[in-house]
Amino acid sequence: MTPLRKKMIDDMVVRGLSDHTIKSYTQAVTGLACHYNRSPDRIEPREVQDYLLFLLRDRELAWASCNLYRVGIRFFYRTTLGLPDARFFIPGSKQPKRLPEILNREELVRLFTLTVNRKHRALLMTAYAAGLRCSVTGHSRASFHYPT
Repeated sequence: MTPLRKKMIDDMVVRGLSDHTIKSYTQAVTGLACHYNRSPDRIEPREVQDYLLFLLRDRELAWASCNLYRVGIRFFYRTTLGLPDARFFIPGSKQPKRLPEILNREELVRLFTLTVNRKHRALLMTAYAAGLRCSVTGHSRASFHYPT
């Protein structure tokens, strides 16, 4: 293990990053170094930007994967090398954001009247009125039982 890789891993461990994150960030920097066939501390920020575009356009990686590379490489440059001005950009995701499914009045009345437990009904009504997700309430959809 090179001293630079060890320093990066130590920086991540000190910050409490998970083993999975450490592995992902390390792979991102390794991929960058292999692409240019030189040590990552000798690669200029402009080359990093070109590498990210290569991943997105040529290798056709998903936007989320490219973003993971960007964050890992940014950690290396900002934290391990101490270059706070290192900024990298990748275009935003092309996937349209999905809007939540909206229940109509009849569906809401049915949902609330079929919920027999008053506490569950109050929780559902409050969560729906506030626009909360099931995960925020501490319940999954499957934890509410409705008579059929």
